[in-house]
Amino acid sequence: MSEQIYGESKQLGQQLGVDDFLADGFDLRRQLAEFLKLSPEELEQRLPRSTEHLAALHPGAFDPQRAEVFYEQNVGDAHLLELAAWHLNSADYIADTLRLQQSFAKGELLDFGGGIGSHALAAAALPTVKQVWYVDLNPHNRAFVEWRAQQLGLAAKLATGRDLDDPKLPTRFDTIVCLDVLEHLPDPAGQLEVFATRLKENGTALMNWYFFQGFKGEYPFHFDDPQLVERFFLTLQRHFLEVFHPWLITTRAYRLMPKGFIDRLE
Repeated sequence: MSEQIYGESKQLGQQLGVDDFLADGFDLRRQLAEFLKLSPEELEQRLPRSTEHLAALHPGAFDPQRAEVFYEQNVGDAHLLELAAWHLNSADYIADTLRLQQSFAKGELLDFGGGIGSHALAAAALPTVKQVWYVDLNPHNRAFVEWRAQQLGLAAKLATGRDLDDPKLPTRFDTIVCLDVLEHLPDPAGQLEVFATRLKENGTALMNWYFFQGFKGEYPFHFDDPQLVERFFLTLQRHFLEVFHPWLITTRAYRLMPKGFIDRLE
């Protein structure tokens, strides 16, 4: 079994597609075990407990002033394991988000809060994408994604950074991808405001959210304050117009609201 799952490293280069993700998460198990210096058996033991472990690191309800510190300094490599388990166990769902990304991705692409890099790596392999800019607070995540890009022959098209203040990032992007991130932010509406200034007029933003801590508190690291959520949706409706897509997933596609559009409706 170990030999089957942890085979030789793949050199996929520009041939990284949805089928490759469905096969093995872009060689995720082997890469994660090697990067974390774990045996295949150790990795398989840790993956099923990863969500529980990450939740245990959380001191309770989020202090909005410390959310950034939590993700940058406290979670360590626990977030890598939790995200890997999610991507491997929900491969069909993630595959549809990759199909959606294929439909819209072009030019300069921002992957905001990109985690283990599934979408950033897939985007870097697309001929319609000029450059991928992967942004994530967690230095462990950034290091892993940089390493994965080297492993998969995609390093030339993928650059990483801590946040949008990084001076090497473009002023505006053709595509913004922000998946499973907004519910972790103390001010998601403010993040939408930033996206509205960084998205080109003919660009597309792919976003989802889950402002819910779970029926049994299983997601203590999500914000769910009603006023925060209401402000988020009001901001979304002010700045973005939804674009239909056929995939039955929670992720939605948006372009900037045309100037004066709301006034014309009234």
